[in-house]
Amino acid sequence: MASKSTQNLDEVTIRFAGDSGDGMQLTGTQFTNTTAILGNDLSTLPDYPAEIRAPQGTLFGVSGFQIHFGSTEINTPGDSCDVLVAMNAAALKVNLTSLVDGGAIIANTEGFNDKNLKLAGYESNPLRDDSLEKYQVYEVDITKLTELALQDLNLSSKLVDRSKNFFALGMMYWMYNRPLEPTLQWINEKFAKKPEIREANSRVLKAGWNFGETTEIFKVRYEVAPAKLKPGRYRNITGNQATAWGLMAAASKARLDLFLGSYPITPASDILHELSIHKNFGVKTFQAEDEIAGITSAIGASFAGALGATTTSGPGLALKTEALGLAVMVELPLVVVNVQRGGPSTGLPTKTEQADLLQALYGRNGEAPIPVVAACTPSDCFNAAFEASRIAIKYMTPVICLTDGYLGNGSEPWLIPDVNALPDISPTFHTNPDTFMPYLRDEATLARPWAIPGTPGLEHRIGGIEKQHQTGNVNYEPANHELMIKLRAEKVERIANDIPAAEVDGDPKGTLLVVGWGSTYGAIRSAVLKHRAAGHSVSHLHLRHLNPMPKNVGEILSQFKLVLVPEINNGQLVKVLRSRYLVPAVGLNKIQGLPFKAVEIERKIEEMLRSY
Repeated sequence: MASKSTQNLDEVTIRFAGDSGDGMQLTGTQFTNTTAILGNDLSTLPDYPAEIRAPQGTLFGVSGFQIHFGSTEINTPGDSCDVLVAMNAAALKVNLTSLVDGGAIIANTEGFNDKNLKLAGYESNPLRDDSLEKYQVYEVDITKLTELALQDLNLSSKLVDRSKNFFALGMMYWMYNRPLEPTLQWINEKFAKKPEIREANSRVLKAGWNFGETTEIFKVRYEVAPAKLKPGRYRNITGNQATAWGLMAAASKARLDLFLGSYPITPASDILHELSIHKNFGVKTFQAEDEIAGITSAIGASFAGALGATTTSGPGLALKTEALGLAVMVELPLVVVNVQRGGPSTGLPTKTEQADLLQALYGRNGEAPIPVVAACTPSDCFNAAFEASRIAIKYMTPVICLTDGYLGNGSEPWLIPDVNALPDISPTFHTNPDTFMPYLRDEATLARPWAIPGTPGLEHRIGGIEKQHQTGNVNYEPANHELMIKLRAEKVERIANDIPAAEVDGDPKGTLLVVGWGSTYGAIRSAVLKHRAAGHSVSHLHLRHLNPMPKNVGEILSQFKLVLVPEINNGQLVKVLRSRYLVPAVGLNKIQGLPFKAVEIERKIEEMLRSY
């Protein structure tokens, strides 16, 4: 056996890449789950191909999964990768620019045959010419080695080929000293009723590990110590899972059934999938025939006394617009989760974007204000969904909860909260007919009473036509319409009395404030921490509540000479800040279907500080 040495690393970024049928998402997910068990901090970026069934071997069909893990604080999935596992030529070509100089390429040599090279647009084999000389290239015939490991099982060639991702996974488990047992257990449970697939995947996973142990091409394996995380019980969680669990937790703490009415749409469908398996928690899911049916069924569930919710992405939110106006008019609690993706229209359905903020704030006919909250990390989707539910119930209003494709599909360790520590958000249903008027408002919140249909003496009318103040009768009087418009707007504004003050990460005053919302959090935090370590006057403000904003936002902005607003759109929050607080905020915009790299924000901060 070849002599091996061990090198300790603080952090590392690995990218698995191959055809959409090569199982790269599964490979990355298994590596992530195992890494989480070992106690590393981590952040992931699943990168799905834009085409559902692009021709095999083409650039458009490349699927990738990037994981950044370490013994230190990890805030992003990594600006660049240290290791690229390329299952074919197209995977190498698409992802090579993301590999650091001197980084490692583990290339499946069978994926670099003449056909694959032609499909990828290579005139010569990069494994044979000098184009990769600045990298460490490890050629492994993963396809052939997989076939050898399974040659006595008499499996179809298709099944054998589909197992090769586990050979690559086994190699990486060896290289980074990860145990096989968690994945072997998953294989046994997943394929309990398919013994031939169970045996194939288990055998190939072990073969990949043994290859790393015995081959002479790998001289070094790496050790990444556990991170110093806050004590508690953790699990790896994706943003969509966290959103689903946040909704369930909110319904539980409100003592309500949870009803989700949704139409499947990328990248939000996993929330529907997750909630559909939790009927034991009083969850009812309805896969509607379209977006309109999804939201209107949720409104109906809220009318009946449940916590109504619907999930979607940008195009679906557009279709839900009229029903959102209805929810504003009838003043019922409703949570609308928008997992944003690239637009407009169908746009980039598998890529991330933050371009629905103005749609969430203003995208309805008439004066129809809606509270808006946004999650900032995958695990924070739990908190955002819970907070959206709390506001919806307390203020009898629809609430939009913004996440995006990067957050929804990405994952990180989640400190599981103490359920008993979550606040009670139970509503008080009106039952006394002597004091009931459908739009007689609470003095503090301006919320109207919630009355369960069928309660004797509490019969009332709902619908999209303007209501008379207090009585709820249909009313067309001009003065009443203006009064109701202003009352609904004031109700939303009063939520500012019920949310925490905004907090600055860093000095409360200084030269430059970087303001963000949503999934830019990790990249901004990394960039700001680096500049602060260099002694620069840079602070960070990240907004969860976008409508209404915390009362002290204007005061915070006034304490800094420069304001930078990075967004994965063409400049939306920056417009709001400029108009509302009259500050000369500067936008940094990226619209490529990808999250920010920390270095991109670092460079902009440096540029602004240098020119000041």
